[in-house]
Amino acid sequence: MPAEEWGSEEFAQRYLSRADSYPRRDEGERALLEFVPAGARRVLDLGTGDGRLLALVLGAGPMRGVGVDVSEPMLRAAAERFGGDARVELLRHDLVEPLPPLGRFDVVVSSFAIHHLEDDRKRALYGEIFDALEPGGLFANLEHVASPSARLNLAFIAAIGETPEEADPSDRTLDVWTQVAWLRELGFEDADCHWKWREMALLAGVKPSAS
Repeated sequence: MPAEEWGSEEFAQRYLSRADSYPRRDEGERALLEFVPAGARRVLDLGTGDGRLLALVLGAGPMRGVGVDVSEPMLRAAAERFGGDARVELLRHDLVEPLPPLGRFDVVVSSFAIHHLEDDRKRALYGEIFDALEPGGLFANLEHVASPSARLNLAFIAAIGETPEEADPSDRTLDVWTQVAWLRELGFEDADCHWKWREMALLAGVKPSAS
């Protein structure tokens, strides 16, 4: 189970030792930041890890942030990153469970976390995110998605410098377009795949503004 794996200090540190070196990751993050609306005041980061993406989003404007993660080692790393920053609240929560009552947000983001969930839970979470957004709010998910073929999957693994034996057993990747369709069905506007490199993709949509 993902919670058990990511609760391991060794497993978490192995990921963190590689996180900054994944090819093209920074390109996807820059694409995500382009969508953060001016004037956003509150952001939720799902599967915040060591707070990498949350820190980038907070750097885009005067916002307050909430980061949730199931992994205690990751939350400790995030706490170290933010060093007691009063703008940031970090909470332990397993995304296999419904989101707790956290209030409303102008932006909800996630980075390489939701793909660990089973497909029915992914879709349910997208609905919970829609409900948690303020009208006009943004959901942006920089995600690990499925390749359309085994050959392309192997090419991706090689491109990030890993082997099939090193694949994370908790991965439950899903293709881009199924997820984009879900976002549209749930009511998100402008839902699309806005950036993609092999099995890394930016999926984003906006909750309609109040009439």
